[in-house]
Amino acid sequence: MNADDAVRRAFRDVPTARLASLDPDGWPHVAPLWFVWCDDALYISSRMSGSTWRNAERDPRVMLVIDRGRDWSELTGVQIAAEAELFQAEHPDVREAMSAWHEKYRSLYAGDGFERLAEAVPDLGFLRIEPERLRFWDHARNR
Repeated sequence: MNADDAVRRAFRDVPTARLASLDPDGWPHVAPLWFVWCDDALYISSRMSGSTWRNAERDPRVMLVIDRGRDWSELTGVQIAAEAELFQAEHPDVREAMSAWHEKYRSLYAGDGFERLAEAVPDLGFLRIEPERLRFWDHARNR
């Protein structure tokens, strides 16, 4: 097992990641988004009509932060820099990620919830993030 695998396992169950993209004026745009961290990459869900998607279409450079803990001494996290690839939810290359995403979030949409989600977010897409730079921190280890 390599370090990236350990980091992936440590954070794959966290419900949201904060993704930063660059708006048209070059300012950071940060959004909390749902994600799955598969073996090959992270897949971040986003509305294709939203700012995050449009920003990544124009400039694919993104930064992602996933963290956990409440007290300073508990905080642990990972920061990931990458260039995003954009895929519509129906694209065959995101089938496995889409299944993992549904599995991760299905408890939040019991019953007909995914039908309601599909109606509310008809333009769902995924940003595929293959880490180019990964920085991990753990305040508990620094005590």
